[in-house]
Amino acid sequence: MKASTSAIRFIEGLRIPEGPRSGRPLKLAPFQKQFVRGALAEDVMTGVLSVGRGNAKTALASGIALGAMLGTWDRQPKREILIAARTRDQAAIAWRFVAGLATSLPEDMQRGLIYRRSPRLEIEWEGDGGGHVIRALAADGKSALGSAPTLVLMDERGHWSADRGDALEHALLSGLGKRGGRALIISTSAPDDAHPFSRWIDDAQEGVFVQEHRPSPGLPADDRDSLLLANPGARHGIGADLTWLEAQARRAQARGGSALTTFRLYNRNERISGETRDLLLTVDEWMNCEVSELPARSGPVVVGIDLGGSASMSAAAFYWPETGRLEAVGTFPTSPSLGDRGAADGVSGRYVEMRERGELTTLGEKTVPVAPWLADVLRHVAGERIAAILADRYKAGELAEGMQRAGVTAPVIWRGFGFKDGGEDCERFRRACFDGQVKSKPSLLLRSAFADAVCLRDPANNIKLAKARSKGRIDAASASVLAVAEGARMNARPSSRTRIAWG
Repeated sequence: MKASTSAIRFIEGLRIPEGPRSGRPLKLAPFQKQFVRGALAEDVMTGVLSVGRGNAKTALASGIALGAMLGTWDRQPKREILIAARTRDQAAIAWRFVAGLATSLPEDMQRGLIYRRSPRLEIEWEGDGGGHVIRALAADGKSALGSAPTLVLMDERGHWSADRGDALEHALLSGLGKRGGRALIISTSAPDDAHPFSRWIDDAQEGVFVQEHRPSPGLPADDRDSLLLANPGARHGIGADLTWLEAQARRAQARGGSALTTFRLYNRNERISGETRDLLLTVDEWMNCEVSELPARSGPVVVGIDLGGSASMSAAAFYWPETGRLEAVGTFPTSPSLGDRGAADGVSGRYVEMRERGELTTLGEKTVPVAPWLADVLRHVAGERIAAILADRYKAGELAEGMQRAGVTAPVIWRGFGFKDGGEDCERFRRACFDGQVKSKPSLLLRSAFADAVCLRDPANNIKLAKARSKGRIDAASASVLAVAEGARMNARPSSRTRIAWG
């Protein structure tokens, strides 16, 4: 009999230990059976499941752990099953769930179980030769050193702390090789594409089975079909039902801010940071600026440019203050290729998709040549009246030479990205977005840039723009902030034709 068939039969022979359905037979939903069959296939060493919160991830992992310890499909002597979680409290939840499921085992099996709560959370089974153990661990890599597990379960891997979580994962995976063990990694989505859990999903690897329930980005929070995609258990009485999810989505939309981003991260299983205090704009705030039809190119245009280096992107943003129209384009050197660069930056094929959408181009070999790039930037608004070009004064020398060679005659305004200029520009940009004065077509380039753009604060609470992660590309966001902020200043200046009449 296949290992997956044995596992499904064993789990469905247990009873639910807690909650409103306590005491009823445990019935696996189709998406759970799909994961068990894929993760326990003969040629698979690692199974990865990403699904929204409340879809019985811990219950499924606990049932698999209990069956593995009892030798339901693996008869190795002295089987060792490790359940790793972000914190000791989270590990204790999984341990208690295993203990609860064990109460539905035959009495002779139950008599062979030994429960330990100190110094570590363990359940040992003395049957079948003895020495079989389930051990719960917190995300401290040292606690897994020296182990030789036959099965490892990583619970909520997408939300382990960066350093200690990586250390624990490496220690667990290195121990699996000693006994030909398997790893099951189960979690809601990580906050970004660069997280190790996201890399497990995005980077195809031999011997890895991946099952992800994540909707397309940019959909409304209460979109029914995508809610069901992220919460497949809702159709089968597992976790929250669709009515509750839709109500919570509407509440999150009404409150906005952290309530909405948290709902998207945990309940919609989207890759979005749950930390909103220092984001320049949340994903929903930016999506409010996206329109299906752009307003006309009317009046003067302001151009914001952010010149990158060999690794970073060069970007230009074009803003028409009269209508609020915003356009943005990015440019990378041709070497390395966009596919290789995307893999190195942890965004998979996103750069290639941006090029296909006409939002990203390549120019030069190792670096983007300044003068030819500026010429391309100006061709984008050929025939338009350029009110000003905004650029970072830190690169004034290099840009000024490039502008001279490119024949740029428009007025140039140099701005800093520190707390002084940066604070004013970021606040003006935010205000323009909130007031509906920024309108852009759906842009993967800008969505990605704003997802990585955060604001650092000094002791006086002044802000400046910064990257959320070292490999984030916020150049298009920086250029947009420069252009929109200057456009806001232009709109705020009194008209030269205004006359004051004194009574």
